[in-house]
This record gives sequence, C-alpha cells and structure tokens, in this order.
Amino acid sequence: MAGGAAQPEAELLALPRIRDSSAQSLAYGYGRRSLRELRECEFGRLKGTVYLDHAAATLFPQSQLTSFTHDLMENVYGNPHSQNISSKLTHDTVEQVRYRILAHFHTSPEDYSVIFTAGSTAALKLVAEAFPWVSPGRDSSGSLFCYLTDSHTSVVGMRTVANAVNVTSIPVKPEDMWSAEKRGAATRDPDCQLPHLFCYPAQSNFSGTRYPLSWIGEVKSGQTCPVSAPGKWFVLLDAASYVSTSPLDLSVHQADFVPLSFYKIFGFPTGLGALLVHNRMAPLLRKAYFGGGTAAAYLAGEDFYIPRQSVVERFEDGTISFLDVIALKHGFDALESLTGGMENIRQHTFTLAQYTYTALSSLRYPNGAPVVRIYSDSDFSSPEVQGPIINFNVLDDNGTIIGYSQVDKMASLYNIQVRTGCFCNTGACQRHLGISDEMVKKHLQAGHVCGDDVDLIDGQPTGSVRISFGYMSTLEDAQAFLRFIIATRLHPSSGQAILQVTLREAGALSAEREAQNALTATMDRHKPSPQEGTCADSAVWNDLSTAVDAMRLPPSMLQATRTPQSHAEKAAGDLKGVLGPHVITNLYLYPIKSCAAFAVTKWPLGNQGLLYDRSWMVVNHNGICLSQKQEPRLCLIQPFIDLQQRIMVIKAKGMEPIEVPLEENGEQAPICQSKVCADRVNTYDCGEKISSWLSQFLGRPCHLIKQSSDFQRNVKKKHGKGQSADTTATLSLVNEAQYLLVNRSSVLELQQQLIASDENGKEDVFPMEDLISRFRANIITNGASAFEEEKWDEISVGSLRFQVLGPCHRCQMICIDQQTGQRNQDVFQKLSESRKRKVNFGVYLMHVSSDLSPPRFLSVGSQVLPELKENVDRHDSPASEKRPGVIS
Repeated sequence: MAGGAAQPEAELLALPRIRDSSAQSLAYGYGRRSLRELRECEFGRLKGTVYLDHAAATLFPQSQLTSFTHDLMENVYGNPHSQNISSKLTHDTVEQVRYRILAHFHTSPEDYSVIFTAGSTAALKLVAEAFPWVSPGRDSSGSLFCYLTDSHTSVVGMRTVANAVNVTSIPVKPEDMWSAEKRGAATRDPDCQLPHLFCYPAQSNFSGTRYPLSWIGEVKSGQTCPVSAPGKWFVLLDAASYVSTSPLDLSVHQADFVPLSFYKIFGFPTGLGALLVHNRMAPLLRKAYFGGGTAAAYLAGEDFYIPRQSVVERFEDGTISFLDVIALKHGFDALESLTGGMENIRQHTFTLAQYTYTALSSLRYPNGAPVVRIYSDSDFSSPEVQGPIINFNVLDDNGTIIGYSQVDKMASLYNIQVRTGCFCNTGACQRHLGISDEMVKKHLQAGHVCGDDVDLIDGQPTGSVRISFGYMSTLEDAQAFLRFIIATRLHPSSGQAILQVTLREAGALSAEREAQNALTATMDRHKPSPQEGTCADSAVWNDLSTAVDAMRLPPSMLQATRTPQSHAEKAAGDLKGVLGPHVITNLYLYPIKSCAAFAVTKWPLGNQGLLYDRSWMVVNHNGICLSQKQEPRLCLIQPFIDLQQRIMVIKAKGMEPIEVPLEENGEQAPICQSKVCADRVNTYDCGEKISSWLSQFLGRPCHLIKQSSDFQRNVKKKHGKGQSADTTATLSLVNEAQYLLVNRSSVLELQQQLIASDENGKEDVFPMEDLISRFRANIITNGASAFEEEKWDEISVGSLRFQVLGPCHRCQMICIDQQTGQRNQDVFQKLSESRKRKVNFGVYLMHVSSDLSPPRFLSVGSQVLPELKENVDRHDSPASEKRPGVIS
C-alpha cells in the first residue's frame, strides 16, 4: 500500500488478485441447493453465531443425527463379540463401515486395515508402542524417530516411547525438509533394513500449510531423507487436520500409517478415530498388552498367549465403541448428500479462506501500518498448498501485538467464535512467533501453561488467533469476521449498526442486502442442470467479486479519527472534581451468583466475604453453573436478604416473589458436587419449588444450589504481609477472591471516554451508576485518582484490614446492562483500548484483619486508608494523566 493512506474499500473487497492468481477456477457452494437453505435446514442452531473453529471441531448436520437416531430406534445392536443375531448385525455393520472408510480414502482392504481407536492421539500412541524399534547396540546404530517440528503435541509425544527404548528422536524443521527435497536422493544401502520412522502432518493445524504428499513416496524410496542414515524409512502421515476438508487418495500416496479423528470430518461422533495401517507394515508391528477379543487362545495360570491373526483383531483391545462406529455410516451419507463429496468441500472452504486472507492482509491503519500479522508459509494461491485456516495476531497502529485473549473476548461480544493460543503445536508457534526455547521455559516460570489466557509476557505474544472454515461456512461468516476486525480496530462511526445486522442474520443474509442479492444472482446464473452435477458450480468463483463489490463499506469503516480535544479536556476537568474524602460510597452483595445486586448501607462480614455474598448459584439440567455470559437475563432476578426472618426473597418481573431459607434444613436434597472456576464445591439443591420458578422465568430447566456450610474452599492466592502461613482464607462461590473493589474515579474516566466516543456525546448513554453496576463490585470507593487502586498493597477500614490481591481481569459480562440484560460491546471495547493489553478494572481484596471478634461490619461512609506497594512513588501522577488522548 502506497502513501500510508487508507485503502479504498472497492479495492479492498473486490479481490481481483484472487481471481486472477487462482491456478484453477474455484467453487463456492454445492450446486443447486443454496448455502442459505443448507444452514437453515441443517444448522439452524448457528443462527446469530459465526462459528470459525472448524479446525478444532466441525459441526454435525441435523439430518445425520436424525438418521442415526432412527437407526438406533429401529435396530437392535448387540456386542459384536457375541454370536447372537443382534451381535452378528453389529459385526456386519461395523465391517461395512470399515469398507466405507477405505473407499472414502480411495483404497481397499487389500492394501489397508482400519483399526478403530479413541481418536488420532490414541492412534499415534499405538504406533509409537507397536513400531519395530531397534535399540542401538554393538552391531547397529539403532532406529531413528524423526518428526516435523510443525506437528501436533500428540506426534511429538511419541518420542517419549521411543526414548524409553533408547531410540534417538530428531526434530526436523520444514525448511530442512524442503532443502532435502531439492538436494535429491541420498546415498542408501539397499541391504540395510534398520527401521526408521518419519512423521509429518498433511496439513498444519497451526497455519493451514499443506505439506507435499509426495514426501511419502520420496522418503520411502530414499529420494528425500529427513536425516542421512542407513536403513529403511517408514512414513506416518498425520491426516487429522487435512482430511476434515480435503480428499486423500491412499492409492497414490501410500503412507504406512494414517491416524485420524472422525469428529474433525463429521462433527459427530466424538471420541472415535482410526489408524489406517498399510498391510505390508502389519506383520512388523509388536504388541505387549492383550485385551478382550484379541486372543486366539491364552492361559490364566501360565504365560501362554496366541494372538488373533488379523492386525485389526490384534490391536482393537476390548469391545470397540460400536454404536459410534455405526454413526459414521450416517456421517458419510449426510456429507455426500449435502456437499457432493470432499473435492467440493476442499474448493468451497479454500475459496472462503482465500477471500478472507486477501481482505484481512489488505487492512491498514491510516498511518499505513497493517492491522494484523498473518502467520503462513503460503500466499493462499491454491488449495494444494494451503488449507482453510488463517492464523494471525492483531496489531495496534504502532505495530504492537494485542493479546489473543483480548481479541477472543472481543470476538465473543460479536458472537464470533475463534480459537486462541498455540493450538497444541508448540513447534509451529515458536517458528512463526519467534519464540526461543529459553523463552518457552521463561514463560512457564512466569506462570504460563498451554491452554491458559496468559497471552503476553514482557510484551511478547505467547500465542495467536486462529480462524478456520468448514463445509457449512458461508461468505456471510467471512464478512462478519472482517467487519468485526474493522469495527474494533479502525473505529468506524457506523460500524456498530453494520455489525448488528450482520450478526443478527449471520449464516443467512449479509448486512448489506445488495451483497446477498448479488451473490444469489451469481449462484442462479451458474446453477447446474441435473446432468451437470455439483462441480459445475466452480464457475461461481469467476463472479464472486460481484457479490464482494456490492458489500462495499462506507469510507468511515477504513479511517480512524481523533476525538475533538474538548472531550478530553472535559474528562480531565471532571476527574479533578471527583477527588474528596476517601470513603466507601456503596456496598453490594450478590447472594445468587450472576443475579442482580443487593444494595446495603451496613452489612456483616462472614468468613468468606460479605455474609451470603454469592452463596447460591443457578445451574442447568447438567449441574453446570449458569452465568450472564450464557444467560444475560440472570441479571433481572433480584434477591433480597432478610436477616431477621432468615430468608432470601427472590423477585423478577412477571413472577410472584418466592422465599428461600438462608440455611440448610432437614428437608434439603442430598449433597451434590459442582464446579466453580475449576474448583470442586459441595452444594445442595434448594428444592423443586424454586427450580420451577427459575425454569419458568429463564425458559430452560435449571436449579438453585447453595454451597454447603461445612464445605471449605480455599483461596489460591499467596499469603499477604502480616498473614501467617497457616492462615487460610476461604471463598464462597466467587470466581477469584472474597471482595472486589471499584474506584469511582476509574469509572468516571471510562464514562468520559465512552462519551467522547459517542457521536452525540450524551452523558445519559452510559449513566455513572449503570456503569458501576456492570462491574459487579462489593465495595465502591471515592476519593482516589483513576486507577490509583492498582498501586495499593492493602487497605484499612476501621479495624478491618484487606490485602489487595491484584487487578480483576475483565470478561464479556461488563457488556451486559444490569438493568435490562441487553449487550453492548462498547464498554469492553473502550476499556480494551484505554487499558491496553489486559482488560483490568477493579482490584480483588482478601480480609486479613487480626480482629476476629464478631460482629464485623462494613458501612457506607467508612473511611478507607490505602497503603501503597513498596516500590510505588507516592507522588506518582494518576494513571489517567499518563495515558494518551482519547481516540474515537
């Protein structure tokens, strides 16, 4: 992009380069049945949701589940190890499914055997344990285990099995394999049969890079070698990611082992995979353990065991998950009926990925800086080299990476589901993000582990964001994602309305009516006749830019503007006026987790925080805690505590008030277990009466449960100053700590930033008290500068002392208006912009007072005396004065 100016929207979205650079004409859709109809009939549950995590798990169609359920209701399937009629039906059906799997991969039982496993990970473990490794000795250098560094954790984990038998494991970088391919054949001793194993993915689950299937034949023939060593190379092709959206022809690319997971292809069943073993390899496999169904004969009192003959019978220990295997038949039927086959899926998903990649990589800030950094080894020119995966990090206009956790939270506000982290592929993550081995170890010492939300350490990313498309993904999904990036990074004045329309109709209609009309017209022009079949739809790609042209965004979508200085000046002036006596202005408890606040002026302290704060929670029919993230209407349920009558009265609009006793009685249900933030808690059910009341109001089956009074849940935080090691603070059903404190000055600064962002600058858009309620704090204080609370080490309120445990990392719940239950992403987005990196607001407190004599109370109007952290300058300027001007 020249001159650093924002790119014209027509050039950004018309994508002529994609059409011109495509090596082949690419298809969008599946012929005569429109994608809109497919989504409405088969994936109605996606309405309002943009699902872009198909590389992790794709989604099953309604017809697949309906057909499978009908099959189970019509037939009796017994254990296939028995000899009765129902068992014979199961055995024959399972064998038919094996043939169907082999046919799907263009091979037959003469060449391959299908061993059912619990998934691709179990299949990889099986290979590691059964491969005929040769340990180094006097006459042998020993086998080698080589794997591409761009491999899933489950592949890398095979080295522990190899290491146990003294086999050397060698990681091979993709660059080294490409270099070896260019070098050509290495010297090879045809008489040396020392077995080596090379593993690589057909498609990187990190970046979507597709590695050459030709490596299989080249490595096996010795034309290309991962490392130079005498012996015979066998190849394991990790196909789990690749086969989810592409055909694999094993008659051409005859890998020795092919592990896969079926939920990646069909969405259902989960927990079922297979290892496809080439029959030439089967006699060489070794097995130590034997389970039910694998023995031809054995003795219980003597070390005598004869395995069954076929490799399938030898390696399928116990009874396989035969009903799940039968479900695969319905998965194949549905997939072929809906799409016409894997080649159509490959073309469709790549079209969407190529479109999104080109638009995303073209986005620029007004200063010319890119909005994202994409991690890829290809330019998305062909589905031969790139799958439907885009991996990236979002940047600010200075080129600084925005943490993936923050992006994930923002995406969820727009009902867009993505994947973040390192995706169980540390090798690719290190390579693309420039993370050294030493940095990985340093990150671990800093508390970061795989799968958590610690996205930045010392300003450096620990992972990234990944989107991926499936066969039911649509152009509208891609457009909704692009609008989300534009709206949250380029700050359009009109972006809010555009995004709301897009999300309301995601998967059916685009936000711009013209876009759908153009796309429909394009599809209609290229509908195949009954004789043409689905492949004729490939011509659609040639006119896809017509639909894209119609979706042009207004110029405001591509430019960021600075707020007039008067807004910033007004904010600064208001902040100066808020500082006064440092006191508690409000006290709130939340008797039912995620329900409305109960405001008090004086309240007793319990052992777990304010008495009865978050002592109850609402759970669904499976006993899973409901929060406002899943059920925003929880905030409309208002609990009131009556300490004298020892009851909690619960009210909601349109419902009669209902009473619940504060403590257990002899009539409560048996103790049940639940979880809060990964902690196990003992609770009891509060009865059918309140369950029916909640179920009626929320429109779903649910129960009210209370933490058992004799159950102790301990704080995980470190001990504070003056707190002995044997003093253990306990928690109610809160997420992190006993108390949460919010500073009014911090809320006021946020309010002024929101007002400055609003076109009309109206203060009633985000009233102060409404904003405070979104943060669901227990203690609201006045008299400190904005965000000064983050510098405190502890506070005193009378004789009560509280340790400051740290900032509260905010989630999407602050976007929910606690008076209406309506979502508005502006609060999280503005907080994300102003606070940078982590979206922190408020601080956690733990009671550490030595005064344990009851009663202990907190009261509105009480003076708050903070103590600063040791290395904080008491004369530091308020945080608000150090941040740059407000940006719209």
